[in-house]
This record gives sequence, structure tokens and C-alpha cells, in this order.
Amino acid sequence: MAEANTTIAVEQYLHELAAVSGDTPAEPIIRALLSRSVNRLHTLCAALLHRNYPRLTRPPLNLQSEEMLSAVVERMIKALREVRPGTVRQFFALANQHMRWELNDLARKLDAHTQAIELRESAVGAPPPGESSASPSGPSIIRILEAIDELPEEDRETFYLVRVQGMTQPAAAEVLGVSTRTVQRRVNHTLRLLAEKLRDLQPAARRSP
Repeated sequence: MAEANTTIAVEQYLHELAAVSGDTPAEPIIRALLSRSVNRLHTLCAALLHRNYPRLTRPPLNLQSEEMLSAVVERMIKALREVRPGTVRQFFALANQHMRWELNDLARKLDAHTQAIELRESAVGAPPPGESSASPSGPSIIRILEAIDELPEEDRETFYLVRVQGMTQPAAAEVLGVSTRTVQRRVNHTLRLLAEKLRDLQPAARRSP
């Protein structure tokens, strides 16, 4: 019921935003829209952060979902001054995009910071046996997300809602305006495409000569 209420409220605010013209300020509607959808946005931020970028939650960043939400809301305020999503689906697709951009920016900064530390340490000496400062999970995660971004739009959007953000298939179907069976078909198709694109990241493939 809460999912349905949020969807209806967001839809109403989007209609109001689309009707803004002339000297009518859009800012109050934008802020009301984001305030009404903040719980769902927070859930999506937390799911994406902890499932796909857990290293950002550890030192040195110690990123919290609330901090990420704040950054995404700021991004959305700026974006909605220029962009007018016509549907709930388009609104959450825009939010999805800015969540990925925010986390990718942070991941790149962390990788650059880590590489700088490794270069300084390499000038002092090699790490003790059995220890390594390398972090293969960072590049791998970015590679996976880049592969997802290259998917056809419908498959990508559905996959993010269900497998990345943890939305149920019926809830995703409601947001996307399709049947639950269509959602299931798109997710299965996307998993096959990603398995093909990312074969070299699979353990068996990395062990092969």
C-alpha cells in the first residue's frame, strides 16, 4: 500500500511540475516531490550502496546511506530545474541515474586515493608476504555497472529496480507499467547478457590459461 501511495503522490507532483509555466516557481513543487518520495529514494540508495559499493561504507570514506541520499537529492533538485519527467517511471529512472553517477564518482576518487597510497608505499618497500594492497573488487564493480549501463534501456531499468535496488517484481511492474511476467522475462534476459559480457570475471575463467 505504501508503494502505491508513493507512486500516486509522485505522479500528482509530476503533473503539477509539467503544468508550471511563466513566472510560476517550480522550486516548491520540486522540493515537495522529493520530500514525498524521500523514503523510497532512501531505500533505493541504501540498496545500491550496500549491495554494489560496500567498500565505500568502509574506511576511509565510511559512506552512510543518509549521506548518499542527501547528495542525490541535491543532484535531483538541480536536474529537475531543467528536466521534466513525464511519468513515475521516468522520475525514478532519473533518480537511478544520479545515484549511479554519485557512487561512481566516489568510487573513482577512492580508487585514485588508494593508488596514490600504494605508490607512496611502493617507494618505501613491498608489503609483507601474504598481504596485498590491491583491491580487485573496485575495478570489477565498476566494470559490472558499466556493462549494465550498456544494456538496452528497458532491460537496464528493470534489472536495476529488481536486482540492484531489491524492489519486488510486482512493485517494479507497477513502476514500469508492465506485467510481472514481463519483468521476470527482462531480468532473466539481462542475466544471460551479463553472463556473456562478463565471462572473464568468473572464477573459472580467471583460472583458465
